[in-house]
Amino acid sequence: MQLSLQVIGVSMAAVMAIGFMKGAFGGGFAIIGIPLLALVMDPIKAGSLLAPLFVAMDLYALRFWRPHTWSRPDLALLVPGLVVGIGGGYLLLEYLDRHVVEILMALTTLLFAFLWWRGRNTAVARPRSRAKGLLAGTASGVTTMVAHSGGPPLAMYLLPLGLSKEVYAATTSLFFTIGNLLKAGPWLAVGDLSDGSWMLMAICLPAALLGVWGGWNLHGRLNQEQLYRICYGMLVVTAFKLLWDGSMGLLY
Repeated sequence: MQLSLQVIGVSMAAVMAIGFMKGAFGGGFAIIGIPLLALVMDPIKAGSLLAPLFVAMDLYALRFWRPHTWSRPDLALLVPGLVVGIGGGYLLLEYLDRHVVEILMALTTLLFAFLWWRGRNTAVARPRSRAKGLLAGTASGVTTMVAHSGGPPLAMYLLPLGLSKEVYAATTSLFFTIGNLLKAGPWLAVGDLSDGSWMLMAICLPAALLGVWGGWNLHGRLNQEQLYRICYGMLVVTAFKLLWDGSMGLLY
């Protein structure tokens, strides 16, 4: 990989944005990473580049989200499905054409944005469901493995429970810490990273941790609605670009 200023700048901005969202809201926004990085590199390589950085960010974020803030009953329902889903997602990455993966990533991103737009004003608490928890965990495992986008299925399960902002963020953070630890090896296996990729990873690490720290420090003061609108707007733009690349790649 050629480490141009453009590649380094976009990569650092992407990982800092992900770290910021992890620090502020506990995770679920890693999906922003691949579409942004796909502007300057192959999306599979982008996913492999991000995998170890996610682990570093998650472990650092856990110093802020203490065990007493985790929703243990929900994690007990979600994590078994997560493990199964990551295994299924690895098979998809291993055998699907790269351009199909690009399209899948783009469509997942657009679905994520649509689900937020449709349900952003919904705040009705609902009881837990073992079946829904297992299904959400599995779906999140598949999408987090394929496109680092496990947030939508998890949010669809957790948000209706009416958890506090802190408990929601902490539970999401621990869930994705487990998931990112599990998927780091498979992503590195499919990514075939070069020496330049490892160098870029090292360059981006401080930006990733700085993003987590900054997000946590602004956690209590952020206007969540405005921030989400900016984030999802950026997601939609980059997702359409990824969808175009994948479609053109299959056609030509």
